Amino acid sequence: MADDQGRGRRRPLDDDEPSTSRGSRDEPRSKIFKDSSSGGSRSDPRAQPSNSDSRAGASRSDPRVERSGAPSDRERVGGSQAPAGATRQERRDESGSTDRRPRGDRFDMVATRPAELVSKLGKDGRPIRLQTNFFRLNTKPEWRIVHYCVEFEPSIENPRVRMGILSEHANVLGSGYLFDGLQLFTTRKFEQELTVLRGKSRLDIDYTIRIKCVGFISTAEPRFLQVLNLILRRSMKGLKLELVGRNFFDPHAKIEIREHKLELWPGYETSIRQHEKDILLCTEIAHKVMRTETVYDILRRCSQNPSRHQDEFRLNVLDLIVLTDYNNKTYRINDVDFGQTPKSTFSCKGRDISFVEYYQTKYNIRIRDHNQPLLISKNRDKAQKTNASELVVLIPELCRVTGLNDNMRSNFQLMRSMSEYTRMNPNRRIDRLRSFNRRLHSTPESVKVLRDWHMDLDQNLTEVQGRIIEQQKIVFHHGKVPAGETADWTRSFRDQKMLTTPSDGIDRWAIIAPERNSYELKTLLDNLFRAANGMGLKFRSPHEVKIYDDRTGTYVRAMDDCVRMDPKLILCLVPNNNVERYSAIKKRGYIDRAVPTQVVTIKTAKNRGLMSIATKIAIQLNCKLGYTPWMIELPLSGLMTIGFDIAKSTRDRKRAYGALVASMDLQQNSTYFSTVSECSAFDVMSNTLWPMMAKALRQYSREHKKLPTRIVFYRDGVSSGSLKQLFEYEVKDIVEKLDAEYKRVGADPPQLAYIVVTKSMNARFFANGGNPPPGTVVDDVITLPERYDFYLVSQQVRQGTVSPTSYNVVYSSMGISPDKMQKLTYKMCHLYYNWSGTTRVPAVCQYAKKLATLVGTNLHAIPQNALEKKFYYL
Repeated sequence: MADDQGRGRRRPLDDDEPSTSRGSRDEPRSKIFKDSSSGGSRSDPRAQPSNSDSRAGASRSDPRVERSGAPSDRERVGGSQAPAGATRQERRDESGSTDRRPRGDRFDMVATRPAELVSKLGKDGRPIRLQTNFFRLNTKPEWRIVHYCVEFEPSIENPRVRMGILSEHANVLGSGYLFDGLQLFTTRKFEQELTVLRGKSRLDIDYTIRIKCVGFISTAEPRFLQVLNLILRRSMKGLKLELVGRNFFDPHAKIEIREHKLELWPGYETSIRQHEKDILLCTEIAHKVMRTETVYDILRRCSQNPSRHQDEFRLNVLDLIVLTDYNNKTYRINDVDFGQTPKSTFSCKGRDISFVEYYQTKYNIRIRDHNQPLLISKNRDKAQKTNASELVVLIPELCRVTGLNDNMRSNFQLMRSMSEYTRMNPNRRIDRLRSFNRRLHSTPESVKVLRDWHMDLDQNLTEVQGRIIEQQKIVFHHGKVPAGETADWTRSFRDQKMLTTPSDGIDRWAIIAPERNSYELKTLLDNLFRAANGMGLKFRSPHEVKIYDDRTGTYVRAMDDCVRMDPKLILCLVPNNNVERYSAIKKRGYIDRAVPTQVVTIKTAKNRGLMSIATKIAIQLNCKLGYTPWMIELPLSGLMTIGFDIAKSTRDRKRAYGALVASMDLQQNSTYFSTVSECSAFDVMSNTLWPMMAKALRQYSREHKKLPTRIVFYRDGVSSGSLKQLFEYEVKDIVEKLDAEYKRVGADPPQLAYIVVTKSMNARFFANGGNPPPGTVVDDVITLPERYDFYLVSQQVRQGTVSPTSYNVVYSSMGISPDKMQKLTYKMCHLYYNWSGTTRVPAVCQYAKKLATLVGTNLHAIPQNALEKKFYYL
C-alpha cells in the first residue's frame, strides 16, 4: 500500500474517513462479492484509503449496514415469534394471522423512453467491437403460457413438500411445467378450468390438489420475464448449485482461506429478459463470503469481558447477515434477547414447545448450549409495508456469519488474499462464463429443462458495437493538456498551475500536532510547501499548536484555541486512524465552528512517497477553501449539473441524510454548491429534495444574476424496484416546481434532463480479451427498449474487469442528441478533485455520496451553511 501511495497514481485523494459506514464504497459489499472492477484501485475513489489521509476501519457499502441501539423490551418481545425455518402454518398458528402476502414483481418494466425520441443511438466516436457477459436466446419461443393457481387441502405450508407431492403428477401436467409452490405455469391448456388431483405425502396423508386456470401470459408482460427466470433457475438446478438468497453458489468448489477463517463460495448471478432485439441471459461471476465461525463463537469471545459482554456482543452482531445451514436461508440480526434461551417455549400448532425440542424434532439438530441468548430478526421491509410484527428467532450456534466486518476490510493481508480469487482479469472471467455455458449445455438435467421449454441458448458471448469518445482536454491556469489514453493527468501537475487559487495564498491557517511528532510535521510541511509552490499555490507560515497527548478531548480543546484567530482551515496531525477522534475533529470543525479541517496520520507523513502525497494534500486544501484545481472544456453555457445521493445514519437506523451538490456555470467561475438534509432511511424518495434544489438555484442566481437555462440532474442511489415510484413522483414534482419557480421570476422553464445513475450493474465488456478504454459507450443490443439508456466505461482499470455504469435518462427536455448527452456525462466524470483521473460516475454524484456518507457516519448533524461553497468533505 505504501508503494501505491508513493507513486501517487493508483490511489485517490480521499480524506482520512475512518468510517464505519458501509455506504462509502461504490461496489456492493455484502455477503455477495461481485468481483472488483478495478482491484480497488481506480474504479472507485471512495473505496480507498487516502494518500493524504488514511482510513481506519474502512467499511462496506454496499449495501450498507447501519448500527442501532437495541429496541426496548416491549419492542423486543412484542409481536409474534417463531424460530427460523418455521413454516408459515407454524407462524400462523402462533400469531393467529392468516395473511398471505403476494410476492413482489422483480421485473417491473418502467417505460421511461420519451415518445418523441426516434433513436437513442449515438454516432460520434471511434468504433470498437466488444464482447459482453450476455448469452443470446437464439429462438424466441412462440409460447402460449398458461397460468394456474394451485391449492392443497389440507393446507401445506412448506413449498418443498407441495412441490414434491405435485411432482407425482408429472405425467398429467407434462414434463415442461413450472411450479414455484403457489403458481403453476405450462405451455398447454388443460381441458377443464378446474383440475382436481389426489396426492399422498410420505407421512401417508391424503391431499386434494385443485389447479385453477388464472389466464394466459403474453410475452409483453413482466410476468413473462418471471417465467423465463424460473425456467433458467430450474435448468441451473442440474449444476448441483446451492440457492442462497437469490443466487446460486457451489459449496463443493469452495475456496478455503484458512489463515483468516474464511470460505469463498463461487457462484453466479443471472437474469434473463428482453433487451433491444433479443432475449438475453446476463451472467455475472459472484463469490459469497462465508466465515467458518458462528455467532456463538462471537458470543464466547465477548464473554471474556463479563462486565460488558452484552453490550459488546450486541455491537459485534447487530445487522450481521447470517446463514442457517439447516434451511439454507439468510437473515439480518436486528436484536439480541438475553431474557430468553433455547429452553424458552413458543406456541406451535396449538401447543407450547421449546426451541431445543423444535430443532431436534424438525431438523434432528441438537442444541448444545441451552443458556445462550436468542437472536431476533425482523423483516423491516414487510414491517414498513404491512405493519407486521412477526419476529424470527435464531439460535447463535446454528448461525454462520457471512460477509466481512470492518476490521476484516481494514486488514490488507486478508483483502489481498481474497482478491486473488475474486478479482478476475477479463480473460479469466471469459473462461468462467464459457465454462458456465458449457455446463448448461452438457448437464442432462439442464438440457432437458431447456429442451422442454424449446429454449436454445447461444454458446457464444454476445457481441456489441461500441464507440470510444474522444479524449477530453483538462484546463489548467495557463493552458490545456489532453487527459491521455488512460484518462489520468497526474503527471501534468509537475508543470501546470491549478486553475484557481487564493490570490493571497493560504494564510491564517493552523496546525495541531503532538509535540513528539515535531520532526514528522516539519518534513510534511517542507514537502507541502514545495509541492504547492509548483502548482501556483502559496502557503504562509501556519499557527502551530503543540499538544502533549493524543486524546480526543485534547484535539478538540486545541481546535477551540485555534478558532480565536479565525483560521481559514485547520490541519490535524494524528497518530492513527481513530474513528472517535476523527469524528470529534470533523464535528467541531463543521457543526460548531464552520472551519474546514484536514486530518493527516503520522504514517502518511512518514511515507517514502511523501512528495506525491503532499501534492494531493495541497490540492485538497485548495478545494476546501472553495477553489478549483482544473476544469474541462464545456461547450454549454448556462448549465447547472446536480448530483444527489442518500446515506444512512450509522447511529440511528431510522435516519438518513441526503446530499445535493450542484455546479454553477462552469464556463464562468468553476464553483460548486453543496447542501445536506435529513430524510427517512426507509424511503428512497426524499421529501426535502426540492428545498435543497431551490437553495442551489438561489445560489446560482446570486452568482450569475439569472437562473440556469439548462439543468442536468444525476440521481444516484435508486434501485430498479424504486424506478417507477421515482418517475411517478420525484421527477414529476421537480418538473412542476421548476416551472413554477421560473414562472415566478418571469423566465422560461429550463431545459431539464433527469438521469438515474446505476453502478451496481452485472454487465461487463471485453475488448480483445482485455478491458475497453475510458470513454467507451454502449447504447444498443444489451440496453432496454423501454428506456433511453446507455452504458459508459469512464475509467482505465489496471487490475480486474472494468464495471460500466448505466445511465437511464428518465426525463429530458434538453433537445440535445444522444451523442451530446453521452459526451456531457463523460466530461462530468473528469471533475472529481480527489483524484487526477476520471471517476466511475459524474463528479457531482461522487461529491454527493462523499458528503452524505460523512454526515451519516461521522457528523450526524447538518453542517454549517457557511461551508456550502467549499469542498470541506473531501
